[in-house]
Amino acid sequence: MAGAGRAGGSGEAGRRAGGRATLDRWKATGSRYALLPLRIFLGVTFVYAGLDKLTDSAFFSDTGSGSIGETMRGVRDTSAVPALVDLALNNPTGFGYAIAFGELAVGIGTLLGLFARLAALGGALLSLSLWLTVSWQVDPYYLGNDLAYLMAWLPLVLAGAAVLSLDRLLADRRRIR
Repeated sequence: MAGAGRAGGSGEAGRRAGGRATLDRWKATGSRYALLPLRIFLGVTFVYAGLDKLTDSAFFSDTGSGSIGETMRGVRDTSAVPALVDLALNNPTGFGYAIAFGELAVGIGTLLGLFARLAALGGALLSLSLWLTVSWQVDPYYLGNDLAYLMAWLPLVLAGAAVLSLDRLLADRRRIR
C-alpha cells in the first residue's frame, strides 16, 4: 500500500510539473505575440489613412472644404507649434502628399514588420506632429486621437516586430549563415 501511495503522489507531481511547463510555454508564446494585434491595427489604420488621402482630390487642394490648406489655416492659431503649421502652409499640397505617403510607408512597414522600429518611429512622429498641430486644441485632451496613436506607437518603437515579420526572417537568415 505504501508503494502505491508514493507512485500516485509521484504521478500527481508529474502532472503538476507538466501543467506548469505548458502554462510557462503558453505565457512565453503569449508575450511574444502580445503586440501583434496593436501592430495589425496601426498598420491597417495608417495604410487606410494614406490611401484615403491619396484618393481624395479635395484633400490636396490649397483651399476648400476638406483641403489640407484649409485645415492648416484653421488650426494655425490654436496649435502648440504654429511654426510647423506655417511650414506646411508654404506648400499645402506637398505637405499633404508627404503625410499621405508617410502614412502609407509606415503602415506597410508595420504590417510587414520591415524596419519595424523605424516604421513605428515614423508613425509616432506623424502622430506627434498631428497632435501638436491639428488636435492640440481638443479639450479635454483625451477626446483627440493623435495623442492616443502616439502612445500606441511607443511600445512598437521599443519592441519592434518579434513575430511574423520580415525583420525576424532576415535576422534568422543572417544567423544561419
